[in-house]
Amino acid sequence: MAQLSQAITIYLGSTICIVGIIGGFLNILVFLTLRTFNEKSCGFYLIVMSFVNIGNLTTGLLSRILISGFHRDWTLISPFYCKFRWYGLQFGVLTSFTCTCLTAIDQYLSTNRRIEWRRWSSIKLAHRVMAAFIIVWLLHGIPYLIYFDLVQSPITDKLVCASVNKILQYYHTYGYLILFAGIIPLVITGIFGLLARRNVRHTVNGTISLVQRYLDQQLTKMVLSQLFYNFIFTFPYTMLTTIMSFIPAVNDSLISTRLDFANVMTILVYYMSFASPFCIYTCTSERFRQQLTYVLLDVHLKRWRRSPSIIINAMASSQVEKGETSAV
Repeated sequence: MAQLSQAITIYLGSTICIVGIIGGFLNILVFLTLRTFNEKSCGFYLIVMSFVNIGNLTTGLLSRILISGFHRDWTLISPFYCKFRWYGLQFGVLTSFTCTCLTAIDQYLSTNRRIEWRRWSSIKLAHRVMAAFIIVWLLHGIPYLIYFDLVQSPITDKLVCASVNKILQYYHTYGYLILFAGIIPLVITGIFGLLARRNVRHTVNGTISLVQRYLDQQLTKMVLSQLFYNFIFTFPYTMLTTIMSFIPAVNDSLISTRLDFANVMTILVYYMSFASPFCIYTCTSERFRQQLTYVLLDVHLKRWRRSPSIIINAMASSQVEKGETSAV
């Protein structure tokens, strides 16, 4: 089972990482190119989330592949990396889920019938709210820099990267993993996502423009689809972490091996929540597929083709000017 876990981690983990990083960059390309996204607060949250998800995959998942797939745990070599890895992980995970929650809340506000509620959906406010949460999560991770270190495991007698503070150990399991990175994002996104969907369905003609209504429908569908799959991807790891927190140390090697296998599998599935947004948007939104095609082919490909011709024309004109000058 250990060899199976290692093989799955290498091949499935690498696939998730590569697909997620490429998809993240394509999301950023679409969101930054089209004004329908980069001038809306909801689009701003999606842009930030895409950047953070790429960071989660390159730091969190890549190191997980090295640890479980190649047995190269850099956290056991450097106490600094032990501290910094958990600091970066908690910041990236919480920031990504915060963006998901803010996207759902923003969609509820922007699709609300009341004008005073829709005014809360503004790009300026989104910048301030996002900056505030980034500061909060940066400060939130300071205990990880202080108390995470290389310690001797009482079970295996091997060095592990873990908290030396009992209070932080309990908070890491019940506060961070189960609540902030599990239950709370699912509840908030679920409630406001469904409310936004109800708002879109009950939108009265003439309340908002037709273009805005189509955009709200698209974004709401994208957010709800991501919510559904985020629940599927994060629920197994959250449940396993909760169950294992109540189970005492297991001395049976067979049970321990099976728990380790389940832990590795649920972690890989958990990282799919950061790797899947592009695939989710592409599969569930026909308009997003059209926007992606337009951005890749009609905007950037034409610009790339135009650039060499501009350079060639400039070189040709300069040569003509030189010829005319020499003739004079």
